[in-house]
Amino acid sequence: MLIAPSLIYSLIAPILIVLGGALIGVLVEAFLSKAHRAAVQITISIGTLLLALQQLWRIRDLSSTTAAVNSVTIDKAGIFLQATVVVLALVAVLLIADQENFVAQASAVPGSNEEKNSLQEKSQQTEIFPLFLFAVAGMMLFPVASDLITLFVALEVFSLPLYLLAGLSRRRRLLSQESALKYFLLGAYSSAFFLFGAAFLYGYSGTISLSGISAAAGSANNIFLLIGIVFVSVGLLFKIGAVPFHSWTPDVYQGAPTPITGFMAAATKVAAFGALLRIFYVGFAQEQTLWRPLITVIAIITMLFGSLVAIAQRDVKRMLAYSSIAHAGFLLSGVVALSKDGLVASLFYLFAYGLTTIAAFGIITLVRDSSGEVTDLNRWIGIGKKSPLVAGSFAFILLSFAGIPLTSGFIGKFAIFSSAYKSGYISLVVVGVLSSAIAAFFYIRVIIMMFFTDPVNDSVSVVIPSVKSRISIIVATVISIILGLMPSLLLNAATTYANFIK
Repeated sequence: MLIAPSLIYSLIAPILIVLGGALIGVLVEAFLSKAHRAAVQITISIGTLLLALQQLWRIRDLSSTTAAVNSVTIDKAGIFLQATVVVLALVAVLLIADQENFVAQASAVPGSNEEKNSLQEKSQQTEIFPLFLFAVAGMMLFPVASDLITLFVALEVFSLPLYLLAGLSRRRRLLSQESALKYFLLGAYSSAFFLFGAAFLYGYSGTISLSGISAAAGSANNIFLLIGIVFVSVGLLFKIGAVPFHSWTPDVYQGAPTPITGFMAAATKVAAFGALLRIFYVGFAQEQTLWRPLITVIAIITMLFGSLVAIAQRDVKRMLAYSSIAHAGFLLSGVVALSKDGLVASLFYLFAYGLTTIAAFGIITLVRDSSGEVTDLNRWIGIGKKSPLVAGSFAFILLSFAGIPLTSGFIGKFAIFSSAYKSGYISLVVVGVLSSAIAAFFYIRVIIMMFFTDPVNDSVSVVIPSVKSRISIIVATVISIILGLMPSLLLNAATTYANFIK
């Protein structure tokens, strides 16, 4: 006899809304004329994300372990992570949508009329929007998936569109396609590791659910559990860019279209760390002695490596790529803490870091010459005297990344290192503070280049952002400022929502 699947549609509605918007976007690409496609796709994307955010607000106090046939757990931490993904996507989609508007500002960019017309023709890439929504849907599912099969499906749903989006840059086509290919090949290997680990975990526990794996703690087959944890961790550590699974990060950050890089850098970390936190806090918490030393070593190496290698970078996108690797190490401290404080700090850090990252890459899109974006740091010299507002915003973002007091970055680092200290991992705190000091060097070096070095005549201009880019950058920057000055606004919410159903 067939049994109807148990589905609570109100709880999984945010994911279904985004998937529905993505499917409508595919139909628009197939049947709508090219002239109207861009406006319709932008409207669908923004409307879909707003509807999903509204539904998340409606279910904010609800929870269930059976939202979708026992494979999706909707709890407070899951809702917070989903809301973070949607908010970051809303800010990022404005940057993505506004790229064609840089053509309208072409008079600010040196170059012939032929070059400007070519730019106008190449700016229409409306297929980005349904791919973007599919990625968002996968990212929303990933942190609330409570069994290994659903985790793998969610991983592929958001990874495959990102592989395509990374290769859609037309101005640096070969570099973009090369980065997309690297991302795809390494991503395929990481997915295979994840599946291999899932098979061992099933062999250990006889179940694919995280709660079932936790209940099987103490079984005689601990070697199966250890192998499973190692290989599942490899798949997830690849997504967050932790050492030694980081090699794709600088190439993809540099080669992908900059708005896509910003979205990927922010939202992918939220989704991947959300899943990582759920797996270790729910599935592996009973066997913490097996994995805590391993994750601690990876966190230490990741923090030091990201901070040290970033010093040698001369491309701003590669510098931020290695910076993101260091931040992945900081966030792993919250995983190792394995406590309520660690979860609260991780939720705060992911939200604040995500917004700051999108703002950073949004500003990078504004620095241009006749051939497009300028990411060579040597050509950013003196830009603070040409465009003090843009340079000042970027300087504030860099100070936030560095963890300077009165910024959201400082609050996030303080919270996450405090949680590690309370859990007895003083070595993580010492290395984290040392890495932050090293990172502050290359952030402040960029600020000195922008404001305290004489500008050179190299035809670099700062394009005046049009409405959507302006909204995106201002919203992300202002929220970062507010979180630095009044962190309790988000910390209180994170404390309320820092709860996984086990």
